[in-house]
Amino acid sequence: MTLSVVSASPEQTMTIAETIGRQLRGGEVIELVSDLGGGKTTLTHGLAKGIDSPDRVASPTFTVSKLYVGKKLEMYHFDFYRLAEPGLMEHELQDVLGDPSIVIVVEWGSVMAHVLPDERLTIHLKSIGDTERNLEITYPEKLKYLVEKLA
Repeated sequence: MTLSVVSASPEQTMTIAETIGRQLRGGEVIELVSDLGGGKTTLTHGLAKGIDSPDRVASPTFTVSKLYVGKKLEMYHFDFYRLAEPGLMEHELQDVLGDPSIVIVVEWGSVMAHVLPDERLTIHLKSIGDTERNLEITYPEKLKYLVEKLA
């Protein structure tokens, strides 16, 4: 299933992500896809707000992973941009996949495509102006609850 949402600003992108974040139950995997500077960190910030995490959100490009702790859930944020091959990060990702108290957010996931579950929510961010983005959200039926408030 696919849903397209247009965001006019980074603030609106964050609000869209926060709306999704408030629906998270745990165990979900969210893949973010865009060019560099496309808004993936802004989306992650909104998701972290949605799980009521007070943690400072930043792109884990150099650290590869970050943990954000919310009131009821933890969110692991992986950025595989700098990885040419999975290496040890494959095991770290596998360790948290399927944990019902953890949400996983992945950027540049192609290097881990063989590990990521087929049933994940994927958000493709496409620039349509200086600050405008088209968010094309694909998801399986079982994750429909994450986007129902956006429709």
